[in-house]
Amino acid sequence: MNKTLFQGVATAIVTPLNANGVDYEAFSRLLNWQIAEGVNALVIAGTTGEGSTLTDEEHREVLKFAVQTVQSRVPVIAGTGSNDIAYAVDLTKHACALGCDGMLVVTPYYNKATQKGLVRSFTEIADASDKPVILYNVPSRTGCNLLPKTCAELADHPNICGIKEASGNISQIAEVAALVGDKMDIYSGNDDQIVPVLSLGGKGVISVLSNVLPKQTVAMCDAFFAGNVAESRRLQLELLPLINALFCEVNPIPVKAAMAAMGFGENYLRLPLTPMEENNEAMLRALMREQGLKV
Repeated sequence: MNKTLFQGVATAIVTPLNANGVDYEAFSRLLNWQIAEGVNALVIAGTTGEGSTLTDEEHREVLKFAVQTVQSRVPVIAGTGSNDIAYAVDLTKHACALGCDGMLVVTPYYNKATQKGLVRSFTEIADASDKPVILYNVPSRTGCNLLPKTCAELADHPNICGIKEASGNISQIAEVAALVGDKMDIYSGNDDQIVPVLSLGGKGVISVLSNVLPKQTVAMCDAFFAGNVAESRRLQLELLPLINALFCEVNPIPVKAAMAAMGFGENYLRLPLTPMEENNEAMLRALMREQGLKV
């Protein structure tokens, strides 16, 4: 199995929702626009896609709809992680059968796990998959940190191709890079650390920012890969205020407001998430207008 699933930008895409469920018309427009803007992959029903509050039926239907809409133009990566590993295995098998190109699997949340438990859990999920699996480390949300030595152990699994590293700890990411070598691709899980992670040998980013500015996020990665580090750094720093605004409240609250302002569905979230505070949304819209967006 080719262990590189994508290089560059994968948008952790929002799922347009309304009181009746998933807004598939808005979702279709969003998927097609993202591809037209040049993103390299799409992550469906992850954290930003509110996968944790989609019903099981919705989750599976959203994955099916994405595969049918994208039609292999870019890889479709399914969010199939759970704190119930048996459910994650079942959803992973289903996503494979649907034709998804890869899986994004978060560390178990709430019940957490020991490092031994993480190895066994990720191994069981990867064993059940016939598509590449990207591990997802985001301890601020899960209370569970996937340590570098554990990554090195998991990197030997033939179906585990990468890690989305959202610990925010550059020293930890550097240690992962040193230990896994070319056995596992590293993707930034934080938009404010795209260039730093690329400088450590990262293959790209799984991005919230690219929902709003896909072309600019791709340009940041492309410039780095072309050897124009100065231009890549310039874009990283120029976009930092907008990136910070997209995380001034818990993700995906701000990006959902941003996408609604751009015409991609309603600003509708499911509890426990609530719409963005008015003053924060005003700041976000002002920063979006500075980037040329008509909102």
